[in-house]
Amino acid sequence: MTTVNPEQFDAEQLIDLPTLARWLGVKERHIRRLVSERRIPFHKWGHHLRFDPVDVREWLATHRIDPTRRPLRGV
Repeated sequence: MTTVNPEQFDAEQLIDLPTLARWLGVKERHIRRLVSERRIPFHKWGHHLRFDPVDVREWLATHRIDPTRRPLRGV
């Protein structure tokens, strides 16, 4: 699997599903599931999916778990 550097994208440039999957190190099917569940920000034109790298970075940041915090009870 080829490594993709998110810094190589312009702020205005959208990336396609295969590129995002390579960037995140997951299969395309996983990205499609995130899209179908509306759990990741995306743009859709007809059947084409595109992703804004800035939006994806922000989405990833909101899902970051701080290792220094103690877990909540029951989690």
